[in-house]
Amino acid sequence: MLLLVSAGALLYVRSNSSNFLNLYKIEINRVENEIREAGEEGYIPDISRYETITGVYRFEGDSDELSEGSHNSDAAWNGFFDTTQNYHISDINGNLYRIEYSIDLSKERNNLFRASIAVIAVVFAAVALFLIYIYMTIIRTFARISDYPAQLSKGNLTIPLSEEKNKYFGQFLWGLDMLREKLEEEKKKNLELQKEKNVFLLSLSHDMKTPISAIKLYAAAIKKNLYRDEDKLHEVGEKIESNAEEIEKYVARIISSSGDEFLDLSVKEDEFYLSEAINPIKEYYQDKLKPLGTEFTIESFSDILLRSDKDRLIEVMQNIFENAIKYGDGGYIRMSFADEEDARLITISNSGCTLPENEAEHIFESFYRGSNVGSRPGSGLGLYISRKLIQKMGGEIFSEITGGEMRITLVLHKLG
Repeated sequence: MLLLVSAGALLYVRSNSSNFLNLYKIEINRVENEIREAGEEGYIPDISRYETITGVYRFEGDSDELSEGSHNSDAAWNGFFDTTQNYHISDINGNLYRIEYSIDLSKERNNLFRASIAVIAVVFAAVALFLIYIYMTIIRTFARISDYPAQLSKGNLTIPLSEEKNKYFGQFLWGLDMLREKLEEEKKKNLELQKEKNVFLLSLSHDMKTPISAIKLYAAAIKKNLYRDEDKLHEVGEKIESNAEEIEKYVARIISSSGDEFLDLSVKEDEFYLSEAINPIKEYYQDKLKPLGTEFTIESFSDILLRSDKDRLIEVMQNIFENAIKYGDGGYIRMSFADEEDARLITISNSGCTLPENEAEHIFESFYRGSNVGSRPGSGLGLYISRKLIQKMGGEIFSEITGGEMRITLVLHKLG
């Protein structure tokens, strides 16, 4: 852009110089018109009004003799056609006039040179200012935050990013600081949870010692045949059963406490159209599935207004799609829609399901992994989290396996 501006400026200067160089032609024409309009014999115009005209002379001889090559007046001839000056011969009203002119090229060259230097200086100044602007607004800010992600990864979460009003990095810096605050909150939360879990486990382990010790004592007594009476044996069996049930309660509390506390399953209520959640899924998986050769189709649907958590709904659908990619045969993945009373049903189906039909009801359980997982990595939490989120959003999720096709259906309640 700067090069174009400088080139345009130089062209403009050259154009003005060319106009000046052609000025003598214009003034010669004006002199001719002035002599012609005067109509007086021997009239010579005042040349002080002209910039380039230095003299106007009338040929005193006979122009007819001159055209025939007569040299009756050598002095007049030599003076009239002196080649030491720039001149133009004009035939006006039958008389010859020598119009001398001067062009000061050195002045124009100096003007052109000065103008060129000025343009180049302006361009360099503009480039320098632009580079300073880039440094101040982008490079300096980037250098300041370049080490920040590394500090976050090391757990250094206490140093906030200073606020900076920068239209290029403002949102990015704000996002980084929000990430720092989120990580710091998660770190504190995890420490508190770990502390509570340790206290809880210590308390339970202490409580469990009593029934376990009782069971061990009863088992040792039975082993040594200390109880020969049938009624006494029955009483001991009931006590062992009671202690075992007490231990089961403690185990259930451990399982329950370790179930969801490490997961962030919070949802927010907001109003959005279904298409706002479907379109990101469509754009992302069209690009992801095309190289895999997987047929991907989303059935046309009528848009509806939902009151739910759009981001969480997208997360749920992503979990289902990732499972379809991981455990399907890559033939097809389809999304279809149906309406049922006040609910919209979204079904995601994929080909090549090898999970036995009797395991379909268990895939939403925490840490459950089907018999078809093989060596594929996973935690068994994706669909468990999906069910928890959908239920918190007031919906439901269920699965069905038919003829090697896995179908997972989301039930979302319409707004109003």
